[in-house]
Amino acid sequence: MVCKLSTRLMNICISSYCKLQQLGKAESIIIDAIRLGTLPDVVTYNTLVSAYCRFVDLDSGYSILNRMKEAKIPPNVITYNSLLSSASKHLLHSKCIELFNEMLKLQITPDVWTYNILIHCFFRLGNPEEANKTFHDITNIHNLSPCVTTYNTMFNGLCKNGYTHHALTLYKNLKKNGFIFELITYNILIDALYKSGRLRAARMVFKELQESGLSPNANTYTTLMKYLFNSKQLKQGIELFHEMNTKGYTFDAFPYCTVASALSKTGNLQEARTFFNIMDQKGITRDIVSYNIFLNIYCIEGRIEEARDLFHKIQELGLKCDQYTHTTLVDGYCRARRFDEALNHLRYMDTLGFDSNLIAYNCMVDRLCKAGDVNGGLEFYKRMKVKDCYTYTSMVHNLCNGGQYLMASKVLLACLNRGMKVLRVTQRVVVKGLQNSGLYSDARKVQSKIRLARFLH
Repeated sequence: MVCKLSTRLMNICISSYCKLQQLGKAESIIIDAIRLGTLPDVVTYNTLVSAYCRFVDLDSGYSILNRMKEAKIPPNVITYNSLLSSASKHLLHSKCIELFNEMLKLQITPDVWTYNILIHCFFRLGNPEEANKTFHDITNIHNLSPCVTTYNTMFNGLCKNGYTHHALTLYKNLKKNGFIFELITYNILIDALYKSGRLRAARMVFKELQESGLSPNANTYTTLMKYLFNSKQLKQGIELFHEMNTKGYTFDAFPYCTVASALSKTGNLQEARTFFNIMDQKGITRDIVSYNIFLNIYCIEGRIEEARDLFHKIQELGLKCDQYTHTTLVDGYCRARRFDEALNHLRYMDTLGFDSNLIAYNCMVDRLCKAGDVNGGLEFYKRMKVKDCYTYTSMVHNLCNGGQYLMASKVLLACLNRGMKVLRVTQRVVVKGLQNSGLYSDARKVQSKIRLARFLH
């Protein structure tokens, strides 16, 4: 009896040190306890597995299994759930599947949380069919009851993999059977339905949220606000922001940035500043998104010196400038026709290790052409190692504006040969320009290539 109480006390102490991330002290308690004759149990090791996975890495957590084996204490479902959760958190989804199979070999019976993690991993691996099969196996084969997290994992995974219709069908079936949803479920569905263009279904789910007795939160309102702004319903979006404010949901920078961004994109720069002033008055700390929007406003207004000063201020404040920050500044230099400074900053961006600075390069090409230096834009375009459909479309459009239809046709064909799309109106402008220039043979050749590209792609 004394030994059991001592082991329980030891586990409480170990858990406390693990929560404080003092793993060395937790380990020393185990050493002292063993010296005094109190042996660790599965709870002791599970606490260590969870802590090492959370605060160090998956391999460190997994190494505890060797110690369990030496102590002749078999791992259980809680042990492996901690390992699975860590693998999922660190995006090691294939490792997650390996751990699950290892668990089955050891004849450890999974629980509903094991399957929740597994379903999430299958979705992240782009395998929704296997995720759906696992979901149905929970009840049909393993005789377990899915929990709210299971359903939310399904809703989120189906929506993100493009199966919004299936998510909506699952929602309707559960609702028909009297299932009580959490607010997060409604938020997942509303966001996905708006993004997929199913506006009527999104409004239906929002109405059912209101009828459920649950109150929309900041995420719900922000989702609706973004939809209204994207569909150019600026007035309704601002009204919704004021409703959020009345209900006390404007406690951080995000809703203010959403409104300010929408206003700046529609040219309402003074109104955008007003929202930043309100943020400052309320003592809400500006984040990098806030500064990015303000930087963009300066660039649009041509106040490039102030934009550069703001960029340096962001760095002095210790905020990490993201790709959008640097791209905005490059575009600002280009707008001010200070292309040498834009090029220098582009070269600096290339040293920062971003995945791709393509948007900034596209800005450079387009702004050079719009400044009247189409040949300069073309030379820069030729030096670009990576191009997308916007690069080609912009170059074709600017060459046509400069009357260089033959070169525009070559850029257009290069784009089509890579399976990329160019707007049909741009294609017609190239063909028409060639015909008007008397280049009928080239026009026919381009038309033939366009028809072939449509057939192949």
